[in-house]
Amino acid sequence: MSRTSSVKKSETSHEIPKVLTNEKIPPRERIVSTASELFREHGIRGIGVDAIADAALTNKMTLYRHFGSKDELVCETLRRACEKAEAIWRDLEATAPGNARAQLDAWVQGRAECLNGEPAGCDLANAAIELKGEGHPAHEVIERHKAEQRQRLEELCSAAGAREPQLLADTLTLLLEGARVTRQAMGSDGCCSHFSKACSAAIASLC
Repeated sequence: MSRTSSVKKSETSHEIPKVLTNEKIPPRERIVSTASELFREHGIRGIGVDAIADAALTNKMTLYRHFGSKDELVCETLRRACEKAEAIWRDLEATAPGNARAQLDAWVQGRAECLNGEPAGCDLANAAIELKGEGHPAHEVIERHKAEQRQRLEELCSAAGAREPQLLADTLTLLLEGARVTRQAMGSDGCCSHFSKACSAAIASLC
């Protein structure tokens, strides 16, 4: 059944534009992908389940059949973001098998490209800030993912011959997270434009 009606108003007062989707995609997948886009655009607290269901070409009853609560849906969107991040490591290994230093350089280049491709910033970092202090179950998903990414990076730094792999991994992590924030505050021409050079300098000094 084709639906052309506009999405209902969210928890804020503005109109939410309809998210383009395909009714041939299973309802659960439509709901997750649509929610991810709307959370990214309007914030988790800025969009309600009615608007998500309507934009996903379904209804609230179906949404709650797949996800017991909005909080559960939020966690699922973040888990999907984590899965996409896992592909980064597979790609690095495929790009330069057995060459950890080349993989580390590729990590820097890939993160630099990603900075320009995520105008809304990191979904997980944004969620952590928006849901701070609420005891939201999403925090467990976010913290586990960030810790795993940080550990993977330390292992790569160690394999690349870093004298202090923990320090290098922390430095690169801080540069990445800082670049994401400053891009939002100052634009792509701000200090985040020096992300690659700063990372390369850190690698050169510790490898």
